[in-house]
Amino acid sequence: MSDLPNLVWLRAFEAAARLQSFTAAAEELGLTQAAVSHQVRSLEKSFGITLFIRRSRHLELTQLGHAYYPSVAQALTDIAYSTRGLLGHAQTRTVTLRAPVSTAVLWIAPRLGSFHTAYPHIRIRLISAVWADSTQDEDVDIDLRLGPSGWFDRRAHLLSAESVIPVAQPQLAQQLQSVDQLFDQTLIHIHGYQDHWLRLSEQEGVPLKNRSAPLYVDTSLAAIEMAASGPGVAMLMRRYAELSLSQGRLTQVLKAEIPMGQGHYLMPAAGEAPNSAEVAMVRDWVVSLFC
Repeated sequence: MSDLPNLVWLRAFEAAARLQSFTAAAEELGLTQAAVSHQVRSLEKSFGITLFIRRSRHLELTQLGHAYYPSVAQALTDIAYSTRGLLGHAQTRTVTLRAPVSTAVLWIAPRLGSFHTAYPHIRIRLISAVWADSTQDEDVDIDLRLGPSGWFDRRAHLLSAESVIPVAQPQLAQQLQSVDQLFDQTLIHIHGYQDHWLRLSEQEGVPLKNRSAPLYVDTSLAAIEMAASGPGVAMLMRRYAELSLSQGRLTQVLKAEIPMGQGHYLMPAAGEAPNSAEVAMVRDWVVSLFC
């Protein structure tokens, strides 16, 4: 069945068509808006046709999109009912996903509910650690790590190269009009990423003065709470800061941004069934989170 479309792309198309919005579809599926848009474009490209008219505030199905949607929606509904009937609650499969602690808490966990709704027969066991080597590889089906490319072998698959931004309380961020003023603040350093402030200094051509005594934390989670609740500026991965930025707890300072020099990588699995259908479905979902 070489002409069978990618199921992930079809789910994105169905949700976007039903909700008339990539943003609303992303919220329902637990993905980013960019991921849903990318999946729909991939489907359109594979067919060589256009399924949507992209308006500024909403989506409209083309004539071909209108013709295609009912059969896709019905097919996905049939698959869901058939799967539940076949597997039932007794056949629930657990897939263990390991991720860096801040990635697990800030990026993956908020999207788990949508995955469970779509695939109730798959239970994701999300484990996290500040350092990946603190858990046994044989217990892990899907291994997501953060680091520079030199840390990993050629089998590692890069999902996303990350960048970092300075963030602070909105009131403080508005007061900072230059990098020189920024460096006068209490700078929050995350263990293992202390060089980010120095790299920002080099990029902007402003000496790093550190007039105030810096603060040190061991996770991005702690840095977020410290920056949001008190005076101080943190250098955070943009992905980690996204939720607090959208909630208004933090504001990006001066629109400054630098490459992190690291990325999220999907590692070769060491679990017992790395090629099972359930593991493959979770792996595809994880990849879609970083599109």
